[in-house]
Amino acid sequence: MNIGRILLSKTSLPAGHYYSLISKKKKMTNKKMRKGYEKRKMMIRKRSKENMVQKLYDTCKQVFANGKAGYIPPPPDIQRLTSLLDTLEPKDFKFTAPSMEASCASPGTKEAPLVTYIELHECNKFSIGLFCLPPSSVIPLHNHPGMTVFSKLLAGTMHATSYDWVQINHDQVNNNLREQQESRMRLAKVHVDGEFTAPCNTTVLFPESGGNIHSFKAITPCILLDVLGPPYSQVEGRYYQHYTYDDASFSDVKKMEVKEDETRYAWLEERNEQFVMLGGTYDGPKIQR
Repeated sequence: MNIGRILLSKTSLPAGHYYSLISKKKKMTNKKMRKGYEKRKMMIRKRSKENMVQKLYDTCKQVFANGKAGYIPPPPDIQRLTSLLDTLEPKDFKFTAPSMEASCASPGTKEAPLVTYIELHECNKFSIGLFCLPPSSVIPLHNHPGMTVFSKLLAGTMHATSYDWVQINHDQVNNNLREQQESRMRLAKVHVDGEFTAPCNTTVLFPESGGNIHSFKAITPCILLDVLGPPYSQVEGRYYQHYTYDDASFSDVKKMEVKEDETRYAWLEERNEQFVMLGGTYDGPKIQR
């Protein structure tokens, strides 16, 4: 009945008047479309003019205002910083395809290619930096004591592996496993073991969860953005510790009285080797501190 009334009302109008209504409707629709298009153009222009690095710095400064060892920002702050990081691209740091290839170039030696680190900012509350990884380069397995870390892969494909420590009741550990525990080996559970390709979501690790101990291997030239809160500090006892790993057997896990599930485990052992990186120069948008 509603359709009939609409059709009846149209046919009851003079032909010229009916077509003039259609013409007006089309003009209004076209006008709305043009306004929407212009609005999108303005947003694109605003984005191109906006200093996203400055926005990142300002957001980190707010999120880590109360930062100290063991500090975990409130969930709304974590979401705010994560959402911003998810929008970032290499061009926001003035990385073009040629400059990216140059930054991630491998030295002409037979040794493993070195990673380049570009520092954007560091204070006692937080740090912001870019890792440029040539293919086959590795950031070895390392920890983040008392830190909350945001990692965003801006370009490339890499393999990431991360672990968290298993909390063990030492009264239940037998003598053989106690010797392992009293050495420099500890049982850890695998958090992540897989490939990531940009663009992908930001990952967040916490002081005791989320894959606090991790490593990366570049499959293609990669750019990785890292935000640490707080950063490493020898004065405050936050050391950069390397580890090697050895897969833990089912019997090992069972003897440790760990709850049985689908989780994979590994023995991690401390290493005293240093991780050597190249230092790069940041030539992107300036940060007003």
